[in-house]
This record gives sequence, structure tokens and C-alpha cells, in this order.
Amino acid sequence: MNKDFLPVTREEMEEKGIFQPDFVYISGDAYVDHPSFGAAIITRLLESQGYSVGVIPQPDWKKKESIALFGEPRLAFLVSGGNMDSMVNHYTVSRKHRKTDAYSPGGKMGLRPDRAVTVYSNLIRQTYKHTPIILGGIEASLRRMAHYDYWADTMKHSVLLDSGADMISYGMGEKSILKIAEALDMGIPVNHITNIPGTVYKTKEPPKKGILLPSYEQVSSDKRLYAESFRIQYENTDPFTGKALIESYGGKGYIVQNPPSKPLSQKEMDKVYDLPYAGTYHPMYEKEGKIPAIEEIRFSITSNRGCFGGCNFCALAFHQGRIVQTRSHESILEEAVRFTKEPDFKGYIHDVGGPTADFRHPSCKKQLTKGVCKNRQCLFPEPCRNLEADHKDYLELLRKLRKLPGVKKVFIRSGIRFDYVNEDPSQEFLDELVRFHISGQLRVAPEHVSDQVLYYMGKPRHRAYEEFVRKFYKVNEKYGMKQYAVPYLMSSHPGCTMKEAVKLAEYVRDMGFMPEQVQDFYPTPSTMSTCMYYTGIDPRTGEKVYVPRDPKEKAMQRALLQYRKPENYELVREALEKAGRTDLIGFGRKCLISPKKGERPGDSSRNHTGRAGKTAGGKKKTIRNVHRKKTKG
Repeated sequence: MNKDFLPVTREEMEEKGIFQPDFVYISGDAYVDHPSFGAAIITRLLESQGYSVGVIPQPDWKKKESIALFGEPRLAFLVSGGNMDSMVNHYTVSRKHRKTDAYSPGGKMGLRPDRAVTVYSNLIRQTYKHTPIILGGIEASLRRMAHYDYWADTMKHSVLLDSGADMISYGMGEKSILKIAEALDMGIPVNHITNIPGTVYKTKEPPKKGILLPSYEQVSSDKRLYAESFRIQYENTDPFTGKALIESYGGKGYIVQNPPSKPLSQKEMDKVYDLPYAGTYHPMYEKEGKIPAIEEIRFSITSNRGCFGGCNFCALAFHQGRIVQTRSHESILEEAVRFTKEPDFKGYIHDVGGPTADFRHPSCKKQLTKGVCKNRQCLFPEPCRNLEADHKDYLELLRKLRKLPGVKKVFIRSGIRFDYVNEDPSQEFLDELVRFHISGQLRVAPEHVSDQVLYYMGKPRHRAYEEFVRKFYKVNEKYGMKQYAVPYLMSSHPGCTMKEAVKLAEYVRDMGFMPEQVQDFYPTPSTMSTCMYYTGIDPRTGEKVYVPRDPKEKAMQRALLQYRKPENYELVREALEKAGRTDLIGFGRKCLISPKKGERPGDSSRNHTGRAGKTAGGKKKTIRNVHRKKTKG
């Protein structure tokens, strides 16, 4: 792979014969020149079009001279918070500081500020009063309009206003950033660049065409109006049917979101991923402990982007969109061949996928010309009759990769949609997935077992997961393999009462093993579920929805999923009492916890078997035995 990184110092820039860069890119992440990092894609893309770019990774936001490393760029500053929203990067769902940052050297925390794009942009504005500032990356993308901020527990302005920047390139910004660059290079003032898809700008006068959303003042004081505004935004995330959206900020003017950029063609996507990336972090980090995030993605391959899965707690609809875009087999195979030439490649491709690994084409033919349906999902609540569930192309790609000299194993780790696998009339993909592409465990994401909660999640009914599990273990049995389906589970999602949380805990009990990690619902910007969390309203219907917001209740729901942990005993007990399920306190095989010493069990059946979680014979259930029993009906 290419080892020629973009300049990170003035000396490196001048060695390339550049004395004023066209763009200066500032990022909250360390400098990793790998296409899994948005900063690498945008900077390499600009370079490929003849623009010069200097990179300032993780500047010291307490010193304004840190962003003046290259001086004033000829065209603009480009600012990104990094591959994650800086607040998600810094804080757990309980708003406690995380201890490490995988995108910083040595995993060190604290090398970027909270609300990074706002801080960096204001820092630039202190020195460069009139230089255009363009925001990009997921933090700016998901905060482009008025939004609920979980960490401040309040409504926030569009980040464009608080940052003092001029524009946002939202979503996957390849097309919009090149059009912005072209306009600036032609000498068009940044405040006159108002017609580029995939951008957000501010103005004193609203455009004549577009949808006027409720104002910032209205959504800040009326949760029902915010739910309505969010619904309109969600319905206009499609590049073919989306309209311009206009949001008023009183005396501060208007924020205007142009419709999204069109999806990349396969040829365009190939060009993006075939750019001369170094494929790793800048060597300046070697002595600082390297960049932990590179480990899982260095030998992983992005084969697609976009997702028609439609999970409500996911921001993909707002960022990458629902139309699946793919790379060609040739482009992917060339990247894999480059892996085999790396001295530290051990023969294992860690992943071939994207947001959902087995999506290799749009869900139906009409999406590439007419866009996605505004008020219908492809897989929820039932698969659409127009859905094309077909894994042939993905299978062919995986087979080609397996045959490459130097490749021992090709893993699929970015996740598959089990309900989509169910819909495929052929079982070839599931057969080969089990035989060749997992190692002991397949992680899948049913998230919950309650159909009530799954409805608010935008996930299929639980029976779809049960159907997949039966098929999965049947294939394992067919080939004499002992591999397990390990579910991702989520607590405290809107719609999840304590009754539903206990139901999920009972499912964990019946699985026979306790999940090592569980996810408490995290209200991140611009997801349907976050809107429900804040407003208590389902934006799809306008109906009220129960929301577990109290930290104690959230802790109880989470503890139920790991009820065997001694430190969770009191929380689990309190949860069972609150749910009216003291029958699960006792010694029977169905009980979750034992009663306290000298206390009468809540379970009147009293099947004394010792600790909860053991069978009558005293042996722990195994994943294999539990699911085998289910498979045999």
C-alpha cells in the first residue's frame, strides 16, 4: 500500500512544493489514512482532483495557534469531530466519562473537546474571520437541524449556528464536497453556495421552495411539534423524493437543508475506495502507543454502504441513507490482494461488509430511480412484497475471496439481517456462512423478545429470530459443527416497561448463558428512538409511548439482563418486585434469584436445585442444548 501520507506539518507541506494549501482538514480523530475513516476519504478525494490538503489531527483546542499550523487555506477549513460524535466518544449512557478513546494514540482519552466541531470551528473563527468553514462527519451530519441533546437534556440549535461555520456537508459527503470545492475555486462566495445537494446553509431570507418546519422556538417549547418536525425530516431523507427543509431561528435567520446527495454508482464507489490510502495510522503515533481503532478495520473490507433495515435506534437513515450502494467484485478483490502483500497480514480478512454485511443491492429495483418509500419500511413490520432477498452476488464475492492465495479465512463480523436471510428462498448463503465465515459464534441482533418493544425499535417480530435460530442450528447439525448464535440485547428502549424487561430476562435464563455485554439504549442525535425518548411520542403515529428515563429504572432493566452477577442482586430483586414477579425469586429452575437468608421463596413450586441458572440435575445449561431443544420443537 501507499505509505505517502498527506502533510501534517508545515515542513512536510513545503517538501511537496505547497506553500498555501487549498484546504486544511481538522479532525477530532488521530490521522488514520484508511477508508474506514471519513477524513481519509474526503482528503484523498480532494487530492485526486488536484487540490492540496493539510491535515491537523486533534489540535489543542486550548490554543488558537494550533489550528494555524498551515496558515490560512486558499479555499476553506474542513472540520470534523471524527468517526464518532464526540459526546458518544466521551461518555457512557449513564453520562460517566469513558476511560479510553480508540481513535486516539495509545487509547488516551481527552485529546478532543466535547462538542468538537463547535469548539474547533469557533477556534478557527477567532483567527480567520472570513475564511470559509465547512463542517462534515457524523457529528455535524446528525446535528444539522435543531435536535435533542441527551447530555445537556435539552433542545440544541443546528450545529451550524453554534459553531459559526458557513456550511455543512452532511451524509456521505463525496459528491457535495467536490461541488463545494469547485464553487469556491471559481471564486463564488461561500454564502452564495446554496444549491448543492447534501448541504446545509444559513440565510437571512428563506428560499421560495421547500418545507417550512416548526421553528426552533416552537420545537424547544412543544414536544409534540418536535415529534412532528422529526417525522417530516425522516420522510425527506431520500435523495429522489426529499424536499428542502427550512427551519427558522427568529432574529438569527434560517437554516436550510438541501435534499440529500444522490447515491454513488458502483463505478463512483470503486473510485473512492481505490484511492491511494496508506491503509494505517501515521507513523508519528508509533511511539505514542499506536491507534487502537485500526486493529479491527485494517484488514476489513467495506463492500457496501446504506441500509434499508430501518432500525429506529440507528442514525443510518439520516447519515448514509436507506439505498444500498456497493463496490464491484474487482475493486474488493484488488484490496484483498493488497492485504496479502502486507508483512503483518496473517491470512485472515476480518470482515467483508458495511452497515449490514449481506445487503449487496437495493431492496427493490425502483429505489435507484424513484427512491425509498416515505411511509413504509422494507423489512418492518413484515418484509415488503417487493423485497428482493437474494444473496447470490454476496456469495459469489465471498467465494472469490476465499480462493485468493494467502487468504486463510474470510470472516463476516459487521452483522447480517437474520430476517433478510429468512426471506431468501435459497439456503446456500446460510450454509456457507456456517461452514466458512464464522468462528464458533455468530453475533446477531434481535435486540429484544417483546413484540411491543420490537415495534418501537422498528425490528421484526421475535418469531423471525426464532425461525433463523432454528435454521442456523439445523445447518450446524447438518455439517457436524458446534457453533452458536449469540444475540445482542438492549434494555430501556422506549416502549419497554419493567414487565417487558423481565420477559427479556426470562429469555436470557432460557438461553442458558448470560450475555457478557448488554446495551442500555443510548439516545444519540437524530434517531427515531431518541425522538421517542425525549418527547414520549412515536413520531410515526403521534401516539404516546412509555419511556424508561429514570436512572434507577434504567439500571434495573440493565441488571435484569445480567441477573446472575452478585452485584446486581438488589437491583434485580427490586425490579421483580416492581413488576409483580416475585415468583421469580426462589429456588426453582425458573427463578432468576434466590431469596435472602431466612426469607420465604416467592416460587411456591420450590424445586430445590441450588442456584438459579442450573437445571434439576445441577448442570449448567449450554447454548447448544437450549437451542437444540428449540430446534426439535
